[in-house]
Amino acid sequence: MDNYKAFLESKIVVAENFGTKIDPAILSPKLLSHQKVIVPWCIEGGRRAIFASFGLGKSMMQLEIAKQVIAITGKPFLICMPLAVVGEFRRDNEFLETGYPVHYITDTDEANVAEMAVYLTNYERIRKGDIDPSVFGGVSFDEASILRNLKTETTNYVLHYFKQIPYRFVATATPTPNDFIEILNYADYLGVIDRGHALTRFFQRDSTKAGHLTLYENKKEEFWKWVATWAVFINKPSDLGFDDHGYDLPKLNLHEKEVTNINLDVITNKKGDIVMFKDTTKSLIDVSREKSESVDLRVDTAFDIVQENGKHDNWILWHHLEAERVEIEKKFKSSPHHDDLQSVFGSQTNDEKERLLIDFSEGKYQILSTKPKIAGSGCNLQHHCHKMIFVGIDFKFNDFIQAIHRTYRFGQTNEVDVWVIHTQNEREVLKTLKEKWSKHIELQTEMINLVREYGLNSSKIKSDMKRQLFNSRRSATVAGATVYNEDTTIIHQEMPDNHTDMILTSIPFGDHYEYSDNYNDFGHNYGNEGFFKQMDFLVPELHRTLKPGRVAAIHVKDRIRYSHQNGTCFTTIDDFSGDTVRCFRKHGFYLVGKITITTDVVRENNQTYRLTWGEQRKDATKMGVGLPEYVLLFRKAPTEMNNAYADDPVVKKIDEYLLSLWQLDAHAYWKSSGDRFLSFDELSKADMKYVFNKWKSFDASTVYNFQEHLRVCDDLDKTGKLSKLFMTIPPTSNSDMVWTDINRMNTLNANQANRKREKHICPLQLDIIDRLIYRFTNEGDLVDDPFGGLFSTAHQSLKLNRKAVSAELNPNYYDDGLFYLKALEYKLSVPTLFDMLSA
Repeated sequence: MDNYKAFLESKIVVAENFGTKIDPAILSPKLLSHQKVIVPWCIEGGRRAIFASFGLGKSMMQLEIAKQVIAITGKPFLICMPLAVVGEFRRDNEFLETGYPVHYITDTDEANVAEMAVYLTNYERIRKGDIDPSVFGGVSFDEASILRNLKTETTNYVLHYFKQIPYRFVATATPTPNDFIEILNYADYLGVIDRGHALTRFFQRDSTKAGHLTLYENKKEEFWKWVATWAVFINKPSDLGFDDHGYDLPKLNLHEKEVTNINLDVITNKKGDIVMFKDTTKSLIDVSREKSESVDLRVDTAFDIVQENGKHDNWILWHHLEAERVEIEKKFKSSPHHDDLQSVFGSQTNDEKERLLIDFSEGKYQILSTKPKIAGSGCNLQHHCHKMIFVGIDFKFNDFIQAIHRTYRFGQTNEVDVWVIHTQNEREVLKTLKEKWSKHIELQTEMINLVREYGLNSSKIKSDMKRQLFNSRRSATVAGATVYNEDTTIIHQEMPDNHTDMILTSIPFGDHYEYSDNYNDFGHNYGNEGFFKQMDFLVPELHRTLKPGRVAAIHVKDRIRYSHQNGTCFTTIDDFSGDTVRCFRKHGFYLVGKITITTDVVRENNQTYRLTWGEQRKDATKMGVGLPEYVLLFRKAPTEMNNAYADDPVVKKIDEYLLSLWQLDAHAYWKSSGDRFLSFDELSKADMKYVFNKWKSFDASTVYNFQEHLRVCDDLDKTGKLSKLFMTIPPTSNSDMVWTDINRMNTLNANQANRKREKHICPLQLDIIDRLIYRFTNEGDLVDDPFGGLFSTAHQSLKLNRKAVSAELNPNYYDDGLFYLKALEYKLSVPTLFDMLSA
């Protein structure tokens, strides 16, 4: 028990320390109080994120971290940043007096690696692979928006190569609410957790839509506590207990300016079809088209706003299209008040962009026109500007909020005014931006509360998280079933030797799902390896408690590994069933059989997108096949080895198990009668229920012909009756080793749905349970299900006049399963008319 408890506590996820502890006294005296506690925490952690609000000195902290890491590693330090921020770092380094020079490089060859210096580069150089990370002792990503999307070339390069660097840091404002994926990408880059592990641990998968993830409601607290062990969120110094003097933000005034864009041309949708009204939904194509059609209208409106609200003030005009930039220059430079407008755009040299942005930050000209993706990150423009206009908007919230905070940041002495220009057809875009802003504030609040509660004390967080070990046992006995709400390993440790007559269960499929919100959950592990480490505590107990010679029937399925999990560009399969066999054999069981249960390949593809018809036509080599499920049959050796019989054999009476039934079970090979399946004309007129039943009868009674099967599917497709949601006419089997006649809706989950209760994630079908129980037990035997779920096994055991014992960790599953057992007990105990006559 002590070893098992220690194992469970080892599953508590907190970020390890990968760095070196330093004396805060050696830090620069020019650092502010909050910076003096964040920097040592980062260096001791070695791989940490600074999510600090705009104006809290992220560049100062990164430069001090660089100074300390250079001294520790004896290697230069690299800071990657947006191009426009280079000047900020140079100025801050002069102020901080780090003692190390700062050099901007476009290629590693430009760096004198023997010189201890801070090297700056931009993300374009990272993207092109010009920077060799191996020469640096540490790296920091400033405004690391490139890691927001795993599919980008830059992100792939960073995750593959920059993990070589021992000291790794991220410094950016609060991450954007992009389904939390951005935070996971930062964690992956820093090496504090594997992204796949984090996805499984904290996020609920949508089985009907691949890639759609939501944070488990019961995992929110644990998720944010885990993040707080490797990332510090801070909005102002008081979040870490320091004085906020000088850190009061002014008022932010958001002005929504809607303009009417009337187009008298024929209106078409994104497919080119003529429609009556424009599509005002979230279609990117329609948003882009609307922006292109309304450039003149929006630029004219921006000009009027400047004239009416301070034509002598400094302004930033944010835009997204080159056509907008051209029109802005044309409109504003023709006015005598605004002829000093300067544009910063992509084709300019890096030096020219940097010069223009620094000049504006120092108030040397009045109006800056640029794109958020060029100057929206890192620039400090608050000293001479407090007014801006979004001449156009799009769905990119991160660009939007970053651009606002170029002037709305600590050090700003005026109220900040932001105008957002949009057409009547872009209301949905604005609505989406405001919803993301609300979620952004929610995310900040969650993390700031944790920082205020725990500070930067990861040990305190870990101690608090230990409370999530399960300690609320319940139990009940219903008819002949005893069920527990408890960790199954603990229950089986308490069971006597040679106690059960059969083990029948569907084990968790590794760390694919978590069924409960505590660390005892077998799904709460890191990969298959972690899962089977926990199984190593349970399986010996299953072997010990099973009677000699009896069978353990274990329901499993192999696991899909996506490209981001396996390090390839294609999907592979984990041999989870093989790992299960190895685990059970290691602990004394003997494998005596495998039953294959086919699954619906069309439904599987809708959940995984790995077997798509379109990709099959592009390149069949990347496509596998659908994954069946298996029931693995294990046996505990009998006490006596002079024959193969169990100590307590499962005996079938001759009048119950007929020779004819045995022959059909053992070898169900049926010759063809010459009958055939329906023709195309017959199919086009037939009801699909009738078609399915006729196919099932035909396929089971004839020698299988693949070409005939394909022909029928093709004919159904031509009639529009081949479903894309499920396999319309699946192959059937005549062998007891492959069961294709399972009613996959026949589970206690069907009742769960009717009762509007939570579904069990991977239920075992009732008819499978019935067939296994009948085959491997006698009446009155005790059937053990270590992973009870809704107690389906116990339920069917009682129906078949057996007894049951089962454990389930999830309290909701336990309650619902107990309801079904009690309902069954009531049904079985109701006297019948014949009972009354007999009495």
